[in-house]
Amino acid sequence: MDALLADPGYAAVFITALLGAGVIAGLLAGLFGVGGGIVIVPVLFNMLPLIGVPAEHTMHLAVGTSLATIIPTAISSSRSHAKKESVDFTLLKVWGPAIFFGALIGAWVGGRAKSEVLVAIFAVIALVVAIHLATRKEGQYLRDGLPGEPWRGLMGFLVGFISVMMGIGGGTLGVPTMTLCGIPIRRAVGTAAALGLIIAIPGTATFLWSGLGVPDLPPFSIGYVNVIAFLMLVPMTILAAPQGAKLAHRLPPNWLRRAFSIFLLFTSARMFWSLFA
Repeated sequence: MDALLADPGYAAVFITALLGAGVIAGLLAGLFGVGGGIVIVPVLFNMLPLIGVPAEHTMHLAVGTSLATIIPTAISSSRSHAKKESVDFTLLKVWGPAIFFGALIGAWVGGRAKSEVLVAIFAVIALVVAIHLATRKEGQYLRDGLPGEPWRGLMGFLVGFISVMMGIGGGTLGVPTMTLCGIPIRRAVGTAAALGLIIAIPGTATFLWSGLGVPDLPPFSIGYVNVIAFLMLVPMTILAAPQGAKLAHRLPPNWLRRAFSIFLLFTSARMFWSLFA
């Protein structure tokens, strides 16, 4: 942090990178329903060491701050999708409680896990989802609608549990799960944007609480949430999310699925590199 404060040029690059990440995250949040965390987590993970954050705290801080930014982004993105009637509120009512509970437990576990565990989970899940989206044939699905209980609840729990440990919204896991159950891609994306809010609220609160009293966190951090990064990222994501939602309704569904796959593959590769380099 001392280097950041002492060198105005370095500080400008750092701030510009965060603002740019906010724009990209917002566009992707609206376009794919991913909440933006799939961009924000790798950016923060790679930038936080540059300001002196110890390696054992970087992923926790990246995940916690990302979850905090997802709250306003998910609100903006889901409202845009709701105006286009692509949010399935009935599905939210029946699936939301299990996702919320999974996110709560996942955040409790993630706040106590080693940084390398969170990085590995992020890289592996992103890779699996990318391969699935790239290889699944158009129109291929397993069933019509989500299964009944207890399988529906278990699926929701896992979506919430894994998503919050990755610091992401509902799209990365929620969209593939819903499309496998025969839900059209645009409706899946819109609903996943709303699921991001169900995941991010308990996740943010728990990571904030888990990081209280942890030494060597950067200034203006409340637990594992950095307020400065939050304030720089959020305005950009809120401005960009509605534009991404508009693109989601203009682009062909097949293109949308492939673009999401490529992006996840690239992100997974970056995280694996960070883990083993």
